[in-house]
Amino acid sequence: MVQPVDVYLYFNFRSPYCYLASKRLFDVIERYHVNLQWRPLGGWDGRSPPQDAPKRVPLARQDMARWARRMGIPVNPPPLTTEPTIAGAGSLYAEAAGCLRPYIVEVMRAAYGEGQDIGDPQVLLAIGERIGLARDALAASFEDPALRRQLADNWAEADQKGVVGVPSFVVGEQIFWGNDRIEFLDEHLRELRLARL
Repeated sequence: MVQPVDVYLYFNFRSPYCYLASKRLFDVIERYHVNLQWRPLGGWDGRSPPQDAPKRVPLARQDMARWARRMGIPVNPPPLTTEPTIAGAGSLYAEAAGCLRPYIVEVMRAAYGEGQDIGDPQVLLAIGERIGLARDALAASFEDPALRRQLADNWAEADQKGVVGVPSFVVGEQIFWGNDRIEFLDEHLRELRLARL
């Protein structure tokens, strides 16, 4: 019997590269005997510092557009003022409710496919209703102090592991940083003989 391996995923809903990763990561994860350890982040955690944004955002958007063309997916970035913390907190509730995958996919589609502000609770509540989450419970999760602490703790854990950005997948001592490293993650899991038969 194959012993599953933990794959830690550090993810910020405000990252364009997390949008790209959201389209492919589950296909990889589901091919192997692994336990996905979901580690969402809030605010600027895992992203370039805000003082660098004026220079980096245009470059990141060009790069994301190239990837989106290659992948055949829509790209329409959210407002620059979008604050992702409540989306991260909501994802912890979605995980507990058994709806993590549709939550990630739909929130990222709203943010980067439709240009919506996922810092707006009404945007997230509409997504929650579509995927079957309890509206009141999801709304409560946005400001839940324990969930906010968990987001901060996730970034502290990421820092301890040597993670410097998102999305990052960590398997043991191996860190795979970026949407463009998912193929290396796939190869690594295959080399560990974890493929589902």
